[in-house]
Amino acid sequence: MNRPLLLQSVLLSGLALAVAGCNGKVAADSDHQSGTGPRPAAVETELDSSSFEVDHPEQFLLAKAGEIETAPELNVTGVISPDISRQVPVISTATGKVVEIDARLGDTVRKGQLLFSVRSSDISGAFSDYQKNVKNEQLAKTQLDRAQLLFDHGAIPKSALEIAQNAEDNAKVDVRTAEERLRLLGSDPDHPTGIVKIYAPVDGVITDQQITNASSVQAFGSPNPLTISNLSRVWIICDVYENDLQQVHEGEYADIRLSAYPGRVLKGWINQIGAILDPNLHTAKVRLEVENPGYMRLGMFVTATFHGRQSENHAIVPSSAILHLHDRDWVYAPKDKGRFQRVEVVAGTMLPGDMQEIVRGVQPGALVVSNALVLQNTVEQR
Repeated sequence: MNRPLLLQSVLLSGLALAVAGCNGKVAADSDHQSGTGPRPAAVETELDSSSFEVDHPEQFLLAKAGEIETAPELNVTGVISPDISRQVPVISTATGKVVEIDARLGDTVRKGQLLFSVRSSDISGAFSDYQKNVKNEQLAKTQLDRAQLLFDHGAIPKSALEIAQNAEDNAKVDVRTAEERLRLLGSDPDHPTGIVKIYAPVDGVITDQQITNASSVQAFGSPNPLTISNLSRVWIICDVYENDLQQVHEGEYADIRLSAYPGRVLKGWINQIGAILDPNLHTAKVRLEVENPGYMRLGMFVTATFHGRQSENHAIVPSSAILHLHDRDWVYAPKDKGRFQRVEVVAGTMLPGDMQEIVRGVQPGALVVSNALVLQNTVEQR
């Protein structure tokens, strides 16, 4: 009899708990509807990352962008290259093995300076021919003297004398030819040697080297052992996009700034615009000629600025208003309620009075923070 009573009490307890849970849910719903319960979480949208709010915005002085009339500019990158019309190949006059190198890639050489030496068997063959021709000329001279003597005594006709004279003349030509060949090989006919010395034909800088010690060279063959370039005038090769070619004109000048010397401005003459575009990049090769003041090196990167023919109006602001951040230029413009907006711009040339041109991003008359770096530091410290 105890087991039915126990089971009945358990069922009654479970029913009571279920009723209590339902009543709690109804109470919670009624509290939410009446506004007395906990409010649901609200999600705020993220603000613009380029917009900032600061305390006391009046401490940041503002400057009004001025206006300047300038010609449009196109800035492109380029590389310094040698003027191929001022390059002179150094050739070997004999075939053989290089036994000594006296000047190497990058060296500045003077005309007549020893560059390298070659041991060649061509000298022995040329000297052998020279000696044979000298002996033949001596024999022809002896025969001519004999023929002259016989002719004077009426022993031979004049035709025989003429034949002897012609043989002597031919022998002299052979001697001169053999002697010239020795001199061409760089050897002295009176003191022949198996070493051929090669000298610099012009002044300049060695810009290419194709030989090493113990390497072989071919007489008047390719590749040329050395190449000497006159770097008093160099080329700058730039890549200009198809859409920008209208701003580039042959015969005009461009401003050249070297990455290594950004404060120095050179003038380059546009002497060629490539007739063929790169099929992948759609760029044309533009070649400029520049007088080398002495510090331009082959392979240096430069920035060439081409000036358009029609003028444009651009904004100018204090140079301190431009912030260089992440390889881009920015200014801060004021907004309402103490907020500032960071605006990306394209900075132009520096102007007198610590002013700088804004090519794109700010219109004349707009307000900007006069010292962008101070505001940037304030934002980063928050």
